[in-house]
Amino acid sequence: MVITFEELRHIKDTLPHGSMERIAQELHLDVDTVRNYFGAEHFENPGKIADVHFEKGLGGGVVRLEDTAILDSAMRILQEHSSVSLS
Repeated sequence: MVITFEELRHIKDTLPHGSMERIAQELHLDVDTVRNYFGAEHFENPGKIADVHFEKGLGGGVVRLEDTAILDSAMRILQEHSSVSLS
């Protein structure tokens, strides 16, 4: 899957507080792996490689996601959060 870096960061910035930890726990990953997936640079303790390839360009470039499990979890959390907010 290919997504722009701006779109990926927007998804990350829209997630409710604690989502990075929740995604990490659900997928049995290190929280820094989840943060790095969204463009952070936590290289001291990067955890598992998240199969993300950043290609620099205008507006931040594009991101090629080989594994969308983290993105899928984030989208599910956003959907849950919007359902709660609209009620």
